Order: sequence, then C-alpha cells, then structure tokens
Amino acid sequence: MDVSAARTRRQLPLHWLGVLPFAAFAILFLLWPTMHIVAGAFRNPQGEFTLQNLANLWTPSIIASYWISIRISFASAFLGCVIGFAIAAAVTLGGLPRWIRGPLLTFSGVASNFAGVPLAFAFLATLGRLGLVTILLRDWFGINIYAMGFNLLSFFGLTVTYLFFQIPLMILIVTPALDGLKREWREAASILGASGAQYWRIVAFPILWPTLLGTFALLFANAFGAVATAFALTGSSLSIVPILLFAQIRGDVLQDPHLGYALAFGMIVVTGIANLIYVVLRARSERWTR
Repeated sequence: MDVSAARTRRQLPLHWLGVLPFAAFAILFLLWPTMHIVAGAFRNPQGEFTLQNLANLWTPSIIASYWISIRISFASAFLGCVIGFAIAAAVTLGGLPRWIRGPLLTFSGVASNFAGVPLAFAFLATLGRLGLVTILLRDWFGINIYAMGFNLLSFFGLTVTYLFFQIPLMILIVTPALDGLKREWREAASILGASGAQYWRIVAFPILWPTLLGTFALLFANAFGAVATAFALTGSSLSIVPILLFAQIRGDVLQDPHLGYALAFGMIVVTGIANLIYVVLRARSERWTR
C-alpha cells in the first residue's frame, strides 16, 4: 500500500502538460516584458533607482496625451457599448430572423480582431479625402463631409475607426448575457402587470448592469492600448499616449527610453484597473445568469 502510494506521488502530473505552452507563452511574451517595462520606469540611463521618470509624466504635454487618450477610449467604449448592445438585443430578443445571428457573430469574431495597419488603410480608402464613400457622397448627393468639418485624422475620425472593432467585441460579450435572461423572469413580470419598459428598467437592466459596466471597462482598455491603428492612421498628428510612447522609445528627436518605460507603466496601470473592473463585474454578472 505504501509503495503504490509513493509511486503515485512520484508520477508526473500529466494533466498539467496541456497548460505548459500557454504558461511559457504568457511568461515570455507578457509577464517578462511587463516586468522589464516596470523596472525600466524606475531606473535612469545608468541603471540607478529613480522616481524622476514618473515625475516627468506630470509635464503638460504628457498629461494632455493621457487626457486625449482617455477621451477617445471613453467615447469609443461608450458608443461601442450602446450600438453593440442594440444590435445584440435586436438579434437575440428582437424580431429579426434567427439566421442573421450566425453570420453576425462570425463577422463580429473577425472584426473584433481586425485592427492595425489594415484597418487604417481600409478607413483611408473608404472615408479619406479621396475615399470611396467620400467621393460617392460628393458626386452623387452633393455632400462634402470634409467641407462640413469631418476629418478622419482627428479625435472624431479615430473614434469612428475604433468603433469598427469595439462594436463587434461588445456584441460577442453581451450576447451570452442576453441569452442568460430567463424567459420566466419576463413572464413573471408580465403576470404582475409590468410593461416592457418596466421589465427592462426593474428586472433586465439591473441584472445586465454588471456585464454592461464590465464590458465598458474592457472596451476602454482595448482602445487605450491600441497603437498600430492610431499610428498608421494619424501618424504624429494626434498626440495620444501610444504614439508618444513610440516617439520616446524609437524616435530620433524625442528618444528617452526610460521616459517611454514610464509612459508604458502608466498605460499598464490604467488598462490594468479597467481589466480588473471587467473581471470583477463579469464574475458578479455570471452569478445572476447561471
């Protein structure tokens, strides 16, 4: 009995082997670089400990970069939540044909990961000054969106571009939550005399509220950390934090890697808080919809 027990203890935990590739990937490409960035934020070029890099974050130009990044992230997250929720509710609970749901979710899965240079090129080819939609609106309908004040290389233009992946991500996350709304809850509300608006205000929205707030936090973090799309679309014309970070680490004029590490550390803090809010609220919402 003792020998078999000892052999059992000496056996390799084979059920953990499937997790090893993920653990190695997370350590090499996530945890290790993150710790390198955090350590670099508290060091000077000579490798000595300092808080000057963090103090430099409070300069007016950097504060302005964080502020415009927060505004763009907030606007794209809010609009993404509102539009994405409306689409998901129409497909899940509305009167749309059920065959639309499959293609919509498939497209959302692809579009939520479509970003970077291809997305920037797609919007330039569509809504740029010589884009297809811009030309069609001008030649067919006499509408010059740029004469009306629209500019793709601006706060509003970047927000619209971000919505291309924010709305699909919202659809993917909120659809299971809408599916979790039990039919018995609506039937009970109807039996008690509640209207459709009262059901949503008193029953559905309080249950979905943690999911909605958590998804808003996730979309905020998703937009705040986006760099390739913004850099490819606007270049240096819009000074958001990721572009300023790129200039500090790789630029020829503003090169200060340790200030870049401090900028990245600030982004890690902001996105980390947003993701923590999402995880906590997501866990809370799942207790209701199970």
